[in-house]
Amino acid sequence: MLKYISQRLLQLVFVVWSVGTLTFILTRSLPGDMAYRIAASRYGYDQTDAAAAALVRAELGLDQPWWQSYFDWLVDLAQFNLGHSLVSGESVWSEIAHQFGHTLALALVALVISLVIGPPLGLLAAQRPSGIFDRLTLVVSTVLRSVPVFIIGIALITLLAVQVKWLPAAGYGTPQHYILPALTLAIGLAAVSIRVSRHAMVQVQTSEYYHFAELKGLSKWTAFCRHGLRNVAIPILAYHSVQLVYLVEGVVIVESLFAWPGSGHALVHAIVARDVPMIQGTALIMGAMFVVLNMVVDLLSGLIDPRVDLAR
Repeated sequence: MLKYISQRLLQLVFVVWSVGTLTFILTRSLPGDMAYRIAASRYGYDQTDAAAAALVRAELGLDQPWWQSYFDWLVDLAQFNLGHSLVSGESVWSEIAHQFGHTLALALVALVISLVIGPPLGLLAAQRPSGIFDRLTLVVSTVLRSVPVFIIGIALITLLAVQVKWLPAAGYGTPQHYILPALTLAIGLAAVSIRVSRHAMVQVQTSEYYHFAELKGLSKWTAFCRHGLRNVAIPILAYHSVQLVYLVEGVVIVESLFAWPGSGHALVHAIVARDVPMIQGTALIMGAMFVVLNMVVDLLSGLIDPRVDLAR
């Protein structure tokens, strides 16, 4: 266990360095004058001219060579210092702490909704493989997974916010504001988890140990709870760990679509404003979250199935 955790910590260090370096290169490669964009984000485009851009460039040291800026960033990163926002002047840590809480809450709600929708429908479809319900879930999940997340969001806004006026179209502040963005993310996750759960349950039902449990006189429900649930849970858990990429990618789009005050929405504004410390800090936190969450999923898989060899 200690060997596994130490390996993941080394992986975390590598991910942080690689994501930060790649972000540094990409932000430096963006077209346009970085100083002018930052000045426009501070004072507005109408109040920004070449003189204001020159003052910002001198204030922030944007005229330094790239290698010196990169070295300064590495030194700050070694001290766990992500710097300050070039636009607001606030600490990047404080900005991310405020924004990431909203993103994490939205992602958790979406994950819970997808677990409520996907696995139960998949288990029902597995009761009669190749039946009408099984084929219907296959068609629905294929269509929903192939549709981009912003199309799903726009469709939900049109139906539930514009047409029937049940929910707010955008914003933050009440539990109702969670429903549309979380449901948008959850539909994409649940579309595939239905099929993953279905295939896992079919494999369990056709296994020898499951048939033996039924031959002992156990009811279907008892056999499923004692011998099927843990075996079905492993592929479902593994699938959701892989789909963390989809979840974080969707959060960036969904937060912008629904005006959700999270890290994804802030990342889009930081890219437009060329706020390099905010871009790097947000990307580092998202990359580190991937490693930590995958480690947690692996540990949970080991608890569910003792046959899982974490060291290997």
